[in-house]
Amino acid sequence: MLELFYNFNSFIAMKKKNFLTALIVFAVLFTACKKDEDDDITTPSGNTTNLVLNISNLGDLGPTAQYEGWIIVNNNPVSTGKFTVNQNGVLSKTHFPVDKTQLNSATAFVLTIEPVPDNSPIPHDRHLISGEFNGSSASMSTMHGEALGADLTTSIGTYLLATPTTSSMTDELSGVWFIDATAGMGNEMPGLNLPALPAGWIYEGWAVINGQPVTTGKFTMENSADQSAPYSGPLAGPPFPGEDFVQNAPAGLSFPTNLQGDMIVVTLEPVPDNSAEPFFVKPLTATVPAGAIPMNNHPMTAVAANALPIGTATR
Repeated sequence: MLELFYNFNSFIAMKKKNFLTALIVFAVLFTACKKDEDDDITTPSGNTTNLVLNISNLGDLGPTAQYEGWIIVNNNPVSTGKFTVNQNGVLSKTHFPVDKTQLNSATAFVLTIEPVPDNSPIPHDRHLISGEFNGSSASMSTMHGEALGADLTTSIGTYLLATPTTSSMTDELSGVWFIDATAGMGNEMPGLNLPALPAGWIYEGWAVINGQPVTTGKFTMENSADQSAPYSGPLAGPPFPGEDFVQNAPAGLSFPTNLQGDMIVVTLEPVPDNSAEPFFVKPLTATVPAGAIPMNNHPMTAVAANALPIGTATR
């Protein structure tokens, strides 16, 4: 009986030892996994130090483009590294090892959009946000001169429904044009007042039809036609951006359509454009009223400052 008692105690002691060993292994694995999930923070060594990015309102660029940071040192761009952003706006990296001497000498930080793959050692024209270093950090926005240099929150827009490229009077709710016709026919004015853009950027209009974005064409000038008319009819359109959705409907849609209740959007687009989908920066948006009448003007809403990309680079 005593022998059985000792054997039982030995069995319990062995189980406790195995349990404690398992706990230690689990803790080590959990800590390692947690570190991987938090960030790929690189411990600086030698003459390197970490540049830390904290940026909001960036969008997922898809598989054919990526973000790249640059510090400006003696008026020359020096790459700080590339990263991507997921659909939730989370950066794949926030800490970037950079030469300490160069980082301390940097006067500004610029964020660009680069192609995938990227074989160029210099930044692309597609500068999105930037800012001057003031002490240990640089506050970045689209308004900085090394980025867009434009205040998109001041954008003004109006649109109307009409189909000037067809002779039919029954499809007037199937076209959208960025025209101000409040002064009457023959006295039409541009319906958009948008900031001028630097190289690397262009505007594009969209109608979101039954939840599907359909382009109205890219443009740089509010008082001239846009660059394409893939869905318009055979007649000449007016000298303003816009589109009639009367033919060549994309898969899943049928033209002519009725734009009442749909969204009208003007986006900022990179040049060259890496995606057929709308870019995530939208200077102007509107929802077509349910009772919209053809040739009546409707206002658009400018983007709010807190919806634009913004952030800091800290050294």
